[in-house]
Amino acid sequence: MRIPRIYVDELITDGSTFELPEEAANHVGRVLRMEAGRELILFDGQQHNGSYGEFDALITDVGKRHVAVSIKNFRPVANESPLAIELGQGISKGDRMDYTIQKAVELGVTSITPLWTERCDVKLKGERLEKKLAHWQQVAISACEQSGRCRVPVIEEPRDLHVWLKTCNSELKWALDPRGPQQVLPQKISSCDLLVGPEGGLTDEEIALALQENFQAKVLGPRILRTETAALAAMSMLQSLYGDY
Repeated sequence: MRIPRIYVDELITDGSTFELPEEAANHVGRVLRMEAGRELILFDGQQHNGSYGEFDALITDVGKRHVAVSIKNFRPVANESPLAIELGQGISKGDRMDYTIQKAVELGVTSITPLWTERCDVKLKGERLEKKLAHWQQVAISACEQSGRCRVPVIEEPRDLHVWLKTCNSELKWALDPRGPQQVLPQKISSCDLLVGPEGGLTDEEIALALQENFQAKVLGPRILRTETAALAAMSMLQSLYGDY
């Protein structure tokens, strides 16, 4: 029987006993209907003695609104890519953004920054923006639970494109552009900033801004890809060339 793998938003220590946070407890107790004596795998997204990993745990008590667990031991998990990929993703409509975040986490992304661009049609501010950001972070957490990752990529606060570009300092910088030229790729890199536009793509002015910050306009092939496809295709290529594929 497969042992459920659950993220806990608090530091876990060997030999400790504690109650799961409300969301995790609800999932374990009400959704999975697990009982005392069942095993869990827990992870907190933190490094322990320099390593990311997960904890074997045993459910000791289940109530209407709580689940208590006992931590047995820590196991290092070495499945993080040697390539750090920082994704700047133009905010897209509906579940396209969710899909991009989910699959980017599965593919090993380090962090994701949603971007406001000229062709972004999504309007978010105030409480609605806060809820959407929390939702995106939960999508990333769920993808970690499924994929076996112990490091949870951060979904950064949305930024204007020109602000994000100023923060990028990776060895390789790609701005995906179906009109971009074919280029000679470097032999080896350890980090990459990846810029992907929304549904309508990046404007000529936005590409020019990226080029001013030493980005390369990168074409992925002869066909124009949707925004949620482009980021994943680029990440797969980068992991194949420089990561752990």
